[in-house]
Amino acid sequence: MSHKAEELKIKSKLKLILNFIATLLLIPMLLLQALWVRFKTLKLPEPNGKRSGHCGEGKEISLLIIGDSAAAGVGVSKQTDALAGQLSKILSVTHKVNWTLIANSGLTSAELIEKFNTLTLQKFDHILISIGVNDVVKVTTESHWVNNMSVLINLLNTKYNTSKVIFSHIPPMHLFTTIPQPLRWWIGKRAKRFNQLLTLSIEHNEQCSALTLDIPFNQKYLAEDQFHPSIHAYNIWAKLASDSINLSSQRGSTTH
Repeated sequence: MSHKAEELKIKSKLKLILNFIATLLLIPMLLLQALWVRFKTLKLPEPNGKRSGHCGEGKEISLLIIGDSAAAGVGVSKQTDALAGQLSKILSVTHKVNWTLIANSGLTSAELIEKFNTLTLQKFDHILISIGVNDVVKVTTESHWVNNMSVLINLLNTKYNTSKVIFSHIPPMHLFTTIPQPLRWWIGKRAKRFNQLLTLSIEHNEQCSALTLDIPFNQKYLAEDQFHPSIHAYNIWAKLASDSINLSSQRGSTTH
């Protein structure tokens, strides 16, 4: 190992140790702030509307959107304005879309695996997953997160034989200004780390991809609770997801 590589390795270990020490020292404050945020944050309901449907004309595709409160559309009042409604509408311009939404507020990765295990066995051409925020705030360990991703990927590839699985990255939680410091720093650091581990988990799996949510972080794109996406953020998310789905559909058609 070169001197430079050894130096980088030492710096990396030192950074981990310092972060661990800082976390230990901050635990009492982090717990108090977490309770305060939970008490203070406005609780928004999941939107009304259909959670499955058919729309559009053209090549038929089946789509499952599954996951947490963001997948469920918390932040808007109607499912037509949420992720599922906007994504299916965009895809319907060029496809006949058979779509299904299965999502609940508070869902963690472990609970998502349980959810998949209870579903009726069927094949989906595309699955869009929103998961991770609750793992970050409910203190899922890194090892459990990695294991859950492995179990989930294996489940999707074998039981559901899905052509394409898109994992939406956890949003940049270090920018959530409604969360006070140092809790915001700690949560943001965990969110970044979980995204890195997710990317590593799927990097050798051609059926899976990670979707980075490049959404401006200002008032227009935030819901009333200053935490969930607004209709405008869901629109960007839906466009990014549709681009990924269309790209994989094109690749699929050229390989047949």
